[in-house]
Amino acid sequence: MTTPDPLAVFRAHGGNLAAAAAFYGRPREQWLDLSTGINPRPYPIPPIPPEAWTRLPEPADLARLLEAARTGYAVGDAASVVAAPGTQSLIQWLPRLRRPGRVAVVGPTYGEHAAAWTRCGHTVADPVTLEHAEAAAADGSLDVAVVVNPNNPDGRRTDPDRLLHLAARLAARGGWLVLDEAFADVTPELSLCGRAGVPGLVILRSPGKFHGLAGLRLGFCITDAAVAAALTAALGPWAVSGPALTVGEAALADLEWAAATRLWLEEQAAALDEALTAAGLRVLGGTTLFRLAESDAAAAVFDRWCRAGVLVRPFAYAPTWLRVGLPGEGVGAERLLAKRV
Repeated sequence: MTTPDPLAVFRAHGGNLAAAAAFYGRPREQWLDLSTGINPRPYPIPPIPPEAWTRLPEPADLARLLEAARTGYAVGDAASVVAAPGTQSLIQWLPRLRRPGRVAVVGPTYGEHAAAWTRCGHTVADPVTLEHAEAAAADGSLDVAVVVNPNNPDGRRTDPDRLLHLAARLAARGGWLVLDEAFADVTPELSLCGRAGVPGLVILRSPGKFHGLAGLRLGFCITDAAVAAALTAALGPWAVSGPALTVGEAALADLEWAAATRLWLEEQAAALDEALTAAGLRVLGGTTLFRLAESDAAAAVFDRWCRAGVLVRPFAYAPTWLRVGLPGEGVGAERLLAKRV
């Protein structure tokens, strides 16, 4: 009889707490879920007017959200902003807006990018190096490049000017650079939102990670007018719910909260690094929302932590890696130390 692989259920995505609870027979409330890169101290939800639930959103509601997104992401005047029910929906819609072509995903990175382009009939090279994508763009053998900056799961940073050059190369032949900035809130100096609006540059942002509001299902595409118009038509009217409009507007406009949160996340990430090192793992990188650690016994570490009620993220393509999110406030890194492996 084959023994079940305890990692197999959790390799596709983080956040599968129900599967972990079922697999290990431990109630959900007894788990410390560190399998995602979501801020454990979320933005405080503002009061939501009753009519946000009971009526269709109006154009003025959407306009206020888009203005808040411009503020929060420092979007330049030349760019258009499209709101959607999460960046995952945008990841799935973008491949449908182009004829099948040649796509390069710089990675390893978030797996849904390659999956979405493949499902729509594009020829996808995944993963490739940035140098490979640049060479393919230069010789005309590439239509779309996908880059996550900073990258998930290793936190790799790419120089914004280099990305702008790649976008220009692709745009010269009608191509795109899809730039996923899901974790750029913690490193705003990497963001190209302030220089968006040029042809071929398609940027994805969301309050799900940094603001800790993944369940809000709200995302944005910041791009040129032509791509924005196509996306808006594809999404249709009322793409964003009334409650999401209310919460998103407040969260994205609150620059004071964002500045304080960046400092807090830096402190928490440093404490987590210490705990992981003390627990016998090697910290490889990450962002201040998650850390990537390595162990030659990663499968055993994952399993032992799960049996102790601590869920982290393993990877099929890198069996020695574990990605660890920040423990919540009042939990601290001590629980990881208490579950030494």
